[in-house]
Amino acid sequence: MRARRRLTRFIALCTAGLWLGAATACSTGDPEPVTLRVLASSELADMRPLLDDLRRDTGITLEMDYRGTVDASNALAPGDYRHDLAWLSSDRYFQLKLKEAGNNAEKPLATSIMRSPVVIGMKPGTAEQLRRRTPDRQISWADVADAAADGSLSFGMADPRHTNSGLAALVGVATAAAGTGSALRPADVSCDRLRGFFSGHELTEDSSGRLADGFVRRQNDLDALITYESELLTLNSSGRLRKTLEIVYPKDGMVLSDYPLLLLDPAKRVAYDRLASWLKSKPAQKKIMERTLRRPIDPAVPRDPRLREPVGNALYFPDRQEVVDRLLADYGDPQRDKPARMVFLLDFSGSMRGERIARLRATFDGLSGADDSRSGKFVRFHRGESLTVVRFGGRVLDERSVTYDGQRDLDRLRGFVASDDFDTSTAIWSTLDHAYREVSTTVRDHPGQAVSLVLMTDGENNAGMDLDAFISRYAAQPRAAHAVRTYTIRYGEADTEELDRAARATGGRMVDATAQSLLSAFKEIRGCVQ
Repeated sequence: MRARRRLTRFIALCTAGLWLGAATACSTGDPEPVTLRVLASSELADMRPLLDDLRRDTGITLEMDYRGTVDASNALAPGDYRHDLAWLSSDRYFQLKLKEAGNNAEKPLATSIMRSPVVIGMKPGTAEQLRRRTPDRQISWADVADAAADGSLSFGMADPRHTNSGLAALVGVATAAAGTGSALRPADVSCDRLRGFFSGHELTEDSSGRLADGFVRRQNDLDALITYESELLTLNSSGRLRKTLEIVYPKDGMVLSDYPLLLLDPAKRVAYDRLASWLKSKPAQKKIMERTLRRPIDPAVPRDPRLREPVGNALYFPDRQEVVDRLLADYGDPQRDKPARMVFLLDFSGSMRGERIARLRATFDGLSGADDSRSGKFVRFHRGESLTVVRFGGRVLDERSVTYDGQRDLDRLRGFVASDDFDTSTAIWSTLDHAYREVSTTVRDHPGQAVSLVLMTDGENNAGMDLDAFISRYAAQPRAAHAVRTYTIRYGEADTEELDRAARATGGRMVDATAQSLLSAFKEIRGCVQ
């Protein structure tokens, strides 16, 4: 009797619940509906078809606010979140912001959902051409930078100031340029070594989707596209390309995105757990892979044949905000930047005869592309760059300028350095004064163009004005000319103190070539030009 009464009360409660329309234990078992506001990376728009399945299976509706990943990360203010969740292609940039905010900023719960590396899609002929230039037929970021510098590779890459794909590519190239194999440190980005790489950057957009569309429109005149593996595979299967792109996984590594789901509002933890469980379930992981061509986080899910290529060496993302800030500050925007100008002031006094001038000529050969080392590929002369050589002794002996548009221009430059016209004295500071008078006109007529001076001497000043006179005349130059820095290279018996003082007076620095090869000194200067 007691059991029958309990059953009668239970049926009555269920009937009342049905009348009220409430979700109760006696209902059909459908999950409680809930809507979550999500700040999402723009490339996750391709997940829309799966969101209907999510709503049907879990009762969860996602209201997606799509933005570029870097823009979305900047919108996440700890303690003042405007969304329930964030779903980013990567939260590394956001984690740096939290770290900068200090210990009071609590890290949101994060669950990785899928993976995709940032790689390079190349036209097959371009990829084969690059492989022929390498001893092991494996393409590196350094090889890409070298080909961009000599004009044989033009590419599209999303703007790293807004997108994760662009920022990940920038970190990958900069890490390869540093050559340490570890996370970038401030010292690794104190000098910009990426200008040659940027010279091939001819297409940019503020999202990876628009970047792919832009590449399709310009596929006849672009050689490569740097973006997510998933974007490249999708583009290859879209029928929009005249030739499918070969996907290149740089041998010196790449940055991997893991699409973390972040819980911003702890009150939504139950719904978050339900959502994360569904997304990580084997059926959902399979659908994600089939729909978006991203790699499943679940190793038990059989891979699409196109996703079986090993990712290889995953690079570390910087762990300090100042490193990323410097990378973004140095970013070369193809829609904004003008080609740089570099002026070399080279000592052709008598003491440079023989072995010293031979080393100087070998140095210019190296900077013109003969140096096949990793560092050489990142700091070589690059297409579009304006180069001036001033040969001096007791006066300016001669000067020539070229804008690097092809091998002929580099040959002309090397031929000028091959001159045997030496002088008997050395007017270092009068020559530098002459150079500043010349470049003051350049910066006036071409605002926004980066101009730098490199002064190399192997002796002491014994003609013309002294250093104090130069510094006084430099101070009187127009303000725009003060943006032009001088980098001095000490060679032979040159005066260390004077060269260091002159460089610091102009905002530059001195490099000592007596402690290293002349080529290494020039490469160090090349990497530090602003």
